[in-house]
Amino acid sequence: MSDAPTPPTRIGDYQLGESVGYLLSRVRSTLWNMVTQHTTAELGITSTQASIVFMLAAGQGVTAADLAREYGIDASAVTRLIDRLEKRGLLSRVRSEEDRRVVRLALTPEGYALAERIPAIFTRVLDKLLMGFTPEEVGFLKSMLRRVLANSCDPGCAVLAGATADKSSGAPLR
Repeated sequence: MSDAPTPPTRIGDYQLGESVGYLLSRVRSTLWNMVTQHTTAELGITSTQASIVFMLAAGQGVTAADLAREYGIDASAVTRLIDRLEKRGLLSRVRSEEDRRVVRLALTPEGYALAERIPAIFTRVLDKLLMGFTPEEVGFLKSMLRRVLANSCDPGCAVLAGATADKSSGAPLR
């Protein structure tokens, strides 16, 4: 008798196309690739760079550490992204007056101008991917994704997981 654990299913029996994890991963990859195509062509930056610029414009992720947590990437990768955006003149590093150890990120006027163009790109990509979905289906999808985030117990996801669509605010369906 062997002490080796027995896998619950054989690899040949596993249907990748039926895996929620696989489908979520493919959707994320497809979405990000499509956004990158547009941001590169229209703005000259990657989707990750565009996302950082947009987050800063929205008042989120004001330090490199905030961005590293948000994206789940190491600080050195965030530093390289920030360096590229700073070199392009889209953001600057500003030392906190309260605590000189803290370096905040601030968009330049050029960064804000670029940030204003980003939502239209995100919207066009999502409109294409959600073509044929009813507003109710989009709302249901968002609700289900929030529940997945809530189940992750990640404190960084708490705000997203608890968000509810306020139909009176004119919040986009995408």
